[in-house]
Amino acid sequence: MTEFTEWVRNFEDEARRRRETGDPDFARGTALPPAVVASVQRFQVGEAGDGANLIAKASRAGDDVYAAAVRMFVAEEQNHARLLALLLRSAGARTIDSHWSDAVFVRLRRALGLRLELMVLLIAEVVALGYYRVLRDGSRDPLVSEVAGRILADERRHVPFHCLRLRGELPRPVHAVWWVLLAGALAAVCWDHGPALRALGTTRRDFAVEVVGQFRSALASTRDLTESLLPGRPVTP
Repeated sequence: MTEFTEWVRNFEDEARRRRETGDPDFARGTALPPAVVASVQRFQVGEAGDGANLIAKASRAGDDVYAAAVRMFVAEEQNHARLLALLLRSAGARTIDSHWSDAVFVRLRRALGLRLELMVLLIAEVVALGYYRVLRDGSRDPLVSEVAGRILADERRHVPFHCLRLRGELPRPVHAVWWVLLAGALAAVCWDHGPALRALGTTRRDFAVEVVGQFRSALASTRDLTESLLPGRPVTP
């Protein structure tokens, strides 16, 4: 048994719960402002990867239980892409095949080994925490709020999952580089999604402050070897 055994059970339980709950009622349709449509399209692309590179690196890490958990994590991300695609369809919009921001993230994640990929991935996850929280709370449409809320609940589990794998492995100088990577990613997201953030009732500054707070909590948990990072103990509320 490894420290990821409980995470495998957690991912299995969540998959079972999704099957039992079923999808939101996409047939009811929704209306999204054009800026939010464009924003959701870009996030949908980011969620839609096959995860093959991450799965291969995890499989080479020497822990079969962790590798199994990573495959389940990737399946949840792909389910997010599916939900967002259905949400776009219900709004009369299409998905897009690619976006420059996702291409940059993918290239950076694949540049080196598992740790660097997880560092970049964790940045994307904390940005997602802020984004889906804004989408959930800023939309006046019940379907949009439900889809965003489901994805947000998953992302709140994903952050401690990645933190557990990185915990205690990164020297403090690497943390400074990590902050630089976050600053670059956050600046790009705030610039690219600014119109959507305004349509959802927030500002670029408030969004950035929220994401920075999430990242600070996640970073602290990778240093604190005494903190529990098991399922049900998220880094942030």
